[in-house]
Amino acid sequence: MDQIKAFMHKYRDMIVYLIFGILTTVVDYLVFIPCYQWLGFTATLSNIIAWTAAVTFAYLTNKPFVFRNYDWSRKTVISELTKFVGCRIGTGAIETTVLFISVDMLHWHGVLMKVVASVMVVSVNYFASKWLIFKKNA
Repeated sequence: MDQIKAFMHKYRDMIVYLIFGILTTVVDYLVFIPCYQWLGFTATLSNIIAWTAAVTFAYLTNKPFVFRNYDWSRKTVISELTKFVGCRIGTGAIETTVLFISVDMLHWHGVLMKVVASVMVVSVNYFASKWLIFKKNA
């Protein structure tokens, strides 16, 4: 039991990030799939809409629950949100480019390629959040 506690303590940030990452992915797909499959939007447009919802959810949950950052002052939020959205724009552009090429141009399976593209950006988002956006002040 002590080993489990030590493991949980050591990897707490990653474990909680994984949980909220899964929830963020759920938000992403709950927006992407209806836009793409039911409304008939392109994969690119569907991804942009889903990305916006997911990034909003991710910021609002990662800040307090993953990185235990409770400073909601205007100055802090503007600084963090600018960096957070900036990093997410980079990974969102990668994901959207993959979808544009693979689905909109090559007509591969949209939801499958969304999964592939999503996997590509998860670790980049974690490390950018941990080391750049919500870093602990020394």
